[in-house]
Amino acid sequence: MYRQQIPWQVNYDESQVPPFSLPEVLRTVDGVPIDSVAQWEANRPALLELFRKEMYGRRLPLPDSTQYKLLSEKKDALDGTAIMQQIEMTFSMDNGKSHKAIMLLFIPAAARKPVPVFTGLTFNGNHVVCNDPDILVTGSVGAEFRDFDRTYGSQARRFPLKRIMERSFAVAVCSYHDFFPDDYRGWEKSILPLFLSTEELRPRGKDISAIAVWAWGLSRMLDCLETNPLIDAEKGAVFGHSRLGKTALWAGAEDTRFKLVCVNDSGCGGAAPSRRLFGETLFSMCAKENGFGNYWFTHTVKDICAVPEKLSVDQHQLIALIAPRAVAVHSATLDRWADPRGEYLSFWHAAPVYKLYGKKTVLNATPPPPETPVGTDMSYFLRQGRHDMLLSDWECYMDAFDAAVK
Repeated sequence: MYRQQIPWQVNYDESQVPPFSLPEVLRTVDGVPIDSVAQWEANRPALLELFRKEMYGRRLPLPDSTQYKLLSEKKDALDGTAIMQQIEMTFSMDNGKSHKAIMLLFIPAAARKPVPVFTGLTFNGNHVVCNDPDILVTGSVGAEFRDFDRTYGSQARRFPLKRIMERSFAVAVCSYHDFFPDDYRGWEKSILPLFLSTEELRPRGKDISAIAVWAWGLSRMLDCLETNPLIDAEKGAVFGHSRLGKTALWAGAEDTRFKLVCVNDSGCGGAAPSRRLFGETLFSMCAKENGFGNYWFTHTVKDICAVPEKLSVDQHQLIALIAPRAVAVHSATLDRWADPRGEYLSFWHAAPVYKLYGKKTVLNATPPPPETPVGTDMSYFLRQGRHDMLLSDWECYMDAFDAAVK
């Protein structure tokens, strides 16, 4: 028998998860049953709008103009296996305001035609993905608010670039700080002053979130990649780990150009249900005044974080919004904070929408054993180990791309 859980008490005991029910995925926001693709497509805008209102905030507009400048090109990067480009993106408004971000792009040197691309954001800056001193240190605006790692290649384990090149994929990254510094005080240092006044950003922006801004940045990166003759941007995937996994899922829902959405150890607000009180919860992120959730999500989440059952939506519906495009949800056995069982639960409950489209879905309601990837159009992988993104995750993401997109 479970004891009544208080949302702010972190729970890692399955027997103590209070009963909960998820909204029916094949039902419109008005409660009408859905039994066709046409009905689902007609309901999709309203469902997206609910997620904007209750979780992630508004979709930002485009800048008035965007300029791309190739800062450098190295044709023998990664021991000759890659072409490395660094591209400055300048987002400008007619009133003279502008904002810059630098994208780091690796392209297989052996490619004889445009290649598919994985697009993502980095913690700290671009320099953490590879021990190459020619990479510019980016994201340093984040140093104003938190410890900033200037070490080259410090997160290279998360970016097995040579293997990705070997499998004929490109990889594009930007620092997440360059779109929104990861701090509750980051509003005025973000991209947002292009679109909102100082008064609208104090003490925080309304109806907007860091996740929405980061997702916007991923879409602007894809805009740039569409102009690169070495990239097949029509075969683009978006990826993210942890809070950037939450971001990748939202970016994939908002921008249908991403043909595969790779969600890694994303937890609550990502793939795991908000209603399931296990590990990370909305309350754990929003309880403190300067808590992550108070800027990762829109301002309305704080008012409801202790009673997530009052949300109109939950994360299985967000995964379903990716359909009919491919989605790959990954968890890790020791990452209890991110709730691996809950991530699979959302994944499983999104399947009826994929079935509407005639897509392949997993057949077992029970999560697979560790190190046993399942699925194609919908794929899931439970990696042995802790909160991280490693080579085995990438192998499964690339397999998912080959099975569902190429």
